[in-house]
Amino acid sequence: MQKLIEGLRQFQSSYVPSHKALMKELSKGQHPRVLFIGCSDSRVSPEIITQSEIGDLFIIRNAGNIVPPFEATNGGEGATIEYAIDALDIKQVIICGHSQCGAMKGLLQLGELEDKMPLVYEWLHHAEATRKLVCDNYGHLEKKEMMNALVAENVLTQIDNLRTYPVIRSKLYAGELSIHGWIYKIETGEVLNYDSETHAFTPPQTKLSEAQGIAMGEVLAYDASARIPASSPSQSAQDNGHDQAAQAAPPSYLPGVTRLSREQAERIYRGSARR
Repeated sequence: MQKLIEGLRQFQSSYVPSHKALMKELSKGQHPRVLFIGCSDSRVSPEIITQSEIGDLFIIRNAGNIVPPFEATNGGEGATIEYAIDALDIKQVIICGHSQCGAMKGLLQLGELEDKMPLVYEWLHHAEATRKLVCDNYGHLEKKEMMNALVAENVLTQIDNLRTYPVIRSKLYAGELSIHGWIYKIETGEVLNYDSETHAFTPPQTKLSEAQGIAMGEVLAYDASARIPASSPSQSAQDNGHDQAAQAAPPSYLPGVTRLSREQAERIYRGSARR
């Protein structure tokens, strides 16, 4: 606690005087540019990782960087998402997972959590699609690689969950919102961004190619291609010439599928993927 108090004093005596213009502007209201959804893990600090200033990020943090599907809970995540997009007019959303995530480790040991931490047990059910997908499709991997796959697939699952929100679906359809999937590697400080073209997590604003000097070790070692399969030629013809990526077959886990018909859930996915 003493360290925190000293930090407060330093903030008030050093930072505030040297940032008078910023503090004055912030007193008039907030205009964050990004909604950052990350894990509560103390080793993951959105402001430090992105070197952002006060007021730049609107942040949601919880165990496992989880986004409960729309109407799945009355918790603060949904209300915060709605406020960020509708009231603050934020146009960029980042869902950031990280290596060595305790919530993801717990996801593989749900049975042990039911008695010890019942609230955590219930919370992690919002990532059940992640657990099922990884257990069914990545069982051949060693423990470390499986954890990498779990972290990565969970980011994509939470993006699916985010798309179930009406405000998100509407903004995506209008082309007024972008969603980014990140993974922060605690060991190196590196951040990887999901590239829908290569179906892999790579350094931001880069492509997976030898010409750019990206070593395979720098790309998260898991195969995401099975999660977003390419459409068949017959599908492309039926879809009147839309590009292949936009008309990819929906993933096995559809947003809203637990409360909507599959047809409705697919419509949400298709609409979200258009942009």
